[in-house]
Amino acid sequence: MGKILGNRWIFILILVGGGWFGYSLLYKPFFGANVQTAAGDQVEFYIPTGYDYRMVGNKLLEEKLIRDPKSFHWLAEQMNYPNHVYPGRYILENGMSTRDLITLLRSGKREPITFTFVKFRTKEDLAAYVGEQFEMSAKDLLEVLNDAEFLRKHNGLTPELALMAFIPNTYEMHWHIKPKDFFERMFKEYKRFWNETRDAQRRKLNLNRREIMTVASIVEEETNKNDEKSTIAGVYLNRVRKGWPLEADPTVKYAVGDFTLRRILNKHLEVQSPYNTYQVAGIPPGPICTPSIASIDAVLKGERHKYMFFCAKADGSGYHAFSETLAQHLAYAREFHDMLNRQGIK
Repeated sequence: MGKILGNRWIFILILVGGGWFGYSLLYKPFFGANVQTAAGDQVEFYIPTGYDYRMVGNKLLEEKLIRDPKSFHWLAEQMNYPNHVYPGRYILENGMSTRDLITLLRSGKREPITFTFVKFRTKEDLAAYVGEQFEMSAKDLLEVLNDAEFLRKHNGLTPELALMAFIPNTYEMHWHIKPKDFFERMFKEYKRFWNETRDAQRRKLNLNRREIMTVASIVEEETNKNDEKSTIAGVYLNRVRKGWPLEADPTVKYAVGDFTLRRILNKHLEVQSPYNTYQVAGIPPGPICTPSIASIDAVLKGERHKYMFFCAKADGSGYHAFSETLAQHLAYAREFHDMLNRQGIK
């Protein structure tokens, strides 16, 4: 029977000899349209790891993607699909025949998903997001991000620095990718990102990658205006060169654990944490978020100027006013705080 199914000419002869009965009994169930989609468009179909062909058939039926499950199960056995079930994301076309459907699934021609991320502040946030996009769970990914022995093999990363391996961008990966393979892929992108040009820029600043990405993460939290990131980076680099405390408000929010703070108060500045740059001099132990490529490059190409201070402008534009002197900075700061007071922001 398997040889008969592989030869459409036999079915043509059956049609000639048996007419409608032959078509309905033999040809239509296998070569006629069996896949149906709600809108008549392409649909995504996901096969979880560990599924057998019967579970795949049941899932197709549950998602109302096939009209005739009996023909699917029967032909699947004839085409040896039980030994070729591959997990992953598949794209099904409306009107596909049973034979074409099984041919696609048993081929393992899985389609990658587009994975895009911008910024995460914690490993938990990243793991939760990834768990929504891929088959892996947030818990499984967190185990990898907290596996000190595994991370140490990747340029000496630690659980505290695991987020350094994640460069915000758009990537294509398979839905069924395993947590460790996912991390390996991101680490490969991390190494590709740190090419010789960027490393040369880093060396000129006499900073290592961790320090660059940590300063970049602060810049990321300070502004979403790419055209002023290099100027802000220049302020922090000036402070590093002179041995000044960074006194970066985003690090205080990170230390407090409240990223919704609109106003930093004295009680926040007193929080004891290696990330509180009002209390601890130097660059913090690691990034406070996954900085964008724009923020990292802004640090690597930090603007050379004499500014030592900056403050959000009181006009609500989202831009900052830069100062060389403390007196000038305090004047800008008063304007900004007056604006906060007028708006009742505490």
